[in-house]
Amino acid sequence: MEPRIWLIAGPTASGKSALTLRLAEAVGGEIVNADSMQLYADLRTLTARPTPQEEARSPHHLFGVVDAAEGWSAGRWLRAAREVLADIAAREHPAVVVGGTGLYFRALTQGLAEAPEIPPEVRRQTADDYDALGQEAFRARLAQPDPAAAARIAANDRQRLSRAWEVYAATGRPLSDWQADNALALPAGAWAAVALEPPREALYARCDARLAAMAETGVLDEVAALAARDLDPALPLMKAVGFRELAAHLRGEVSLPDAIAAAQRETRRYAKRQTTWMRGQMADWPRLTELNAEDQWRQFIALNPALTP
Repeated sequence: MEPRIWLIAGPTASGKSALTLRLAEAVGGEIVNADSMQLYADLRTLTARPTPQEEARSPHHLFGVVDAAEGWSAGRWLRAAREVLADIAAREHPAVVVGGTGLYFRALTQGLAEAPEIPPEVRRQTADDYDALGQEAFRARLAQPDPAAAARIAANDRQRLSRAWEVYAATGRPLSDWQADNALALPAGAWAAVALEPPREALYARCDARLAAMAETGVLDEVAALAARDLDPALPLMKAVGFRELAAHLRGEVSLPDAIAAAQRETRRYAKRQTTWMRGQMADWPRLTELNAEDQWRQFIALNPALTP
C-alpha cells in the first residue's frame, strides 16, 4: 500500500520542486513546504518558491504564508505542519512534504530535541527562590507561564517543579511547550522518504545558472523591497542566501557581476552544507542521484514500483 505521507529532501537546485509536483499529480496529493525560507511571503524568486502556475497544479501549503518581520522556529513550523497534515488526512489525500531544511524533517520524523541544558546560575537562583517562596507560592509563580506543568506536577515534587521553572527561566518557553513539540513526530510507518543527492559539480553548475537567471527575472526588485523595510538583520529571512550580496550591489558597494558571483559562491556553500546534513542525519533515506528530471523520476519509480501505472 502507498504511504499517505511522502518526504522529499534535498539541497537547493536539486530538482525537489519538479519531482514533488510530478508525484503529487500522480497520487492526487497535496504539497507541504519544509523549507525555512520559502515560508515567507517576501523573496519568492530568490528563495525559488514554486511559481503561481506550479501552485495552481496541486494544492500547496505553508508557502509564502509568513511575513518577513516574523521569525518562525522549527517548533512553530512543526506545529503548523502537523495541523496541515491532519487536514490533508481528513480529506483522504496523500501529502508530499518537500524542502531543504534538514531540521524540519528531523523534527517531523523524530520530534524536537529536549529543552537545553540549564545554566548553573539559573539552577542556583531557582533553588534559592524555592526555599524563599515555599512550595505553594513557587507553584503559583510557575502557573503563570506554564499552567499545564503547575497543574500536572504532584504535591511536594520539588525536583519537577524546579525543573519546569528552570526551563522557562532559561529559554523563555514553558516546559509544556517543549514537551508538546517532542510529541509531534510522525509515527513510524506513516511516511516514506527520499533524499536527492545529485553529483556535486552538476549541482553547483545548476546553482550558478539559476542565480544568474534570477538576476534577469526581478530578483533585484524583491531584494530592494525587502531591504527598504529596514528589518532586524537577525530575522531569518534577512539571512536568505544571496540577499546580503545583492543588497550590497543595490547600495552601490559592488558591481552586479561581482554581487552575482558572490551570491553564487554562497549558494554553492549552502548546497554543500545541506548535503552534509543529509549524509549525517538522513543516512538511512533512499537516495536519488540523478539531476535530470526524467532520470530522477525513473529512480523514484524504481524505489516505489507501486506507483507504476
